[in-house]
Amino acid sequence: MKFWFITGSQFLYGEETLRQVEADSKIIVEGLKLPFTVEYKITAKTEAEIEKVMREANYDDECAGVITFCHTFSPSKMWINGLALLQKPWLHFHTQFNESIPNEEIDMDYMNLHQSAHGDREHGFIGARLRMPRAVVAGYWKDPAVQAKIADWQRAAVGTIFSKSLKIVRFGDNMREVAVTEGDKIEAQLRLGWQVNTWAVGDLVKEMDAVTDAEIDALMKEYAELYDFDEKDTECIRYQAREELGIERILVHEGAKAFSNTFEDLWGMDQLPGLATQHLMYKGYGFGAEGDWKTAGLGAVIKAMYPDGHSSFMEDYTYDYKQELILGAHMLEVDPRIAADRPRIEVHHLGIGKKKDPARIVFEGMEGKAKALSLIDIGGRFRLIAQDITCVKPFQTMPNLPVARTMWRPEPSFLEGLECWIIAGGAHHTVLSYDITDQTVRDFTRIMGIELVTIDSSTTVTGLERDLKLGDVIYGR
Repeated sequence: MKFWFITGSQFLYGEETLRQVEADSKIIVEGLKLPFTVEYKITAKTEAEIEKVMREANYDDECAGVITFCHTFSPSKMWINGLALLQKPWLHFHTQFNESIPNEEIDMDYMNLHQSAHGDREHGFIGARLRMPRAVVAGYWKDPAVQAKIADWQRAAVGTIFSKSLKIVRFGDNMREVAVTEGDKIEAQLRLGWQVNTWAVGDLVKEMDAVTDAEIDALMKEYAELYDFDEKDTECIRYQAREELGIERILVHEGAKAFSNTFEDLWGMDQLPGLATQHLMYKGYGFGAEGDWKTAGLGAVIKAMYPDGHSSFMEDYTYDYKQELILGAHMLEVDPRIAADRPRIEVHHLGIGKKKDPARIVFEGMEGKAKALSLIDIGGRFRLIAQDITCVKPFQTMPNLPVARTMWRPEPSFLEGLECWIIAGGAHHTVLSYDITDQTVRDFTRIMGIELVTIDSSTTVTGLERDLKLGDVIYGR
């Protein structure tokens, strides 16, 4: 994915100035050290040029968004048709080529050339007048903090483009009688672009049966490179490899990057996919347990934003009120990308699902600042809840709990954090991410047009309740 850099100007200043505008714009683009490539596209001077480049951006599959900058004054009426056509994420970069005003050099020619303080305000007005979702980043282009803001937006934009074509495979339905894993799949496709459909578990079993020993051998070698395990567990682990290969065949065939399953529908399977699911997440697939397709989709989007990042499907399991910590885990399915140390594959009894003892990857999670993110269908709209948390090393060894697990403390405080999460309607399933920033979350929800609820160090219960009421007014109940 790449981003197009479009500079705004006009013919008023003459050819020499326009040549300098283009040269300066290219230097700015070359100086941007960002996670995704930025490509200088054009210095747009007319309505026709702007409309043409915006149409091209829409139809270029590699273009994840456009960055606009008005080096000189660029009359905003000529941007109306082009911006109205734009379907890709838009960032207005309010910068200028020189950092400081040169005392001796500044004259009217200099003023005509370096007037983004003038031109970008005109450009900003038309964005506000069109009421288009856009990010605005102000600051000198060489400043690392300014570039970090653009990087955050880039990740949100890439997540948006990825989201618009995301397919999610559901193996079976969601867990019976569970409310929060339900959701409007039509609205999900209209708003988020997600295509959510069901595949029979029997079809998965057919794919599993077609997996060859040679394919399993190759995957076992991959496991051995990443995880420790006991040779006595080999047969059980090989069955998980068979499950993984069967699941991935369907995902690849359907062009899907996320999936869900449920322990209530394991027809024809000997084990609940544990290791299989964990390693698929490690490879970049999103997952949701008990049929939770919303968490699966959100997980896939965050992995697209941060391909080498640290994120996982997660579930709040139990509390330690004395230590003021939440124990996060799941029966089996937590991504080893959040492991603090080299993980280990183990086989243990599982009392849910009524199948053979499954292999799973066991580890303790990383320490550090993170976010717990929950996407819920609040009725008529989607709400993304993002809570700041601090993950800590578990203070107990828990020798009889052979699962991947982590512990964290929520913001703004333990009890207030719990209360805010409940009030906002946060699910027990989340995506835990050590990478995603406040800016990226805001940019993503703005582009997607979904409600954002943040819970951080400044959140209060009364303030949150007021914000939720405002959300009902803005988005409709």
